[in-house]
Amino acid sequence: MEDLNALLEPGMRVTHPDRPEWGTGQVQSNIGGKITVNFPETGKIVIDSSRIALLPVFGT
Repeated sequence: MEDLNALLEPGMRVTHPDRPEWGTGQVQSNIGGKITVNFPETGKIVIDSSRIALLPVFGT
C-alpha cells in the first residue's frame, strides 16, 4: 500500500481519523515517515505514517 501521508507538506491542515477531538492540526514536518503535527487541543504530536493515515483538510 502506498503511503498517502508522503504527500503531506508543512503548512497543510489535517485531522487524525481516530482522534477528532484533537481538532484540525497543521503539519510542521514530514521526514522519513514521521509527521509532526501541531493540534490546537493537544499540541505537537509525532505520527508514524506507517500506522496512521492522516486526513487532509481543504478549504478552511
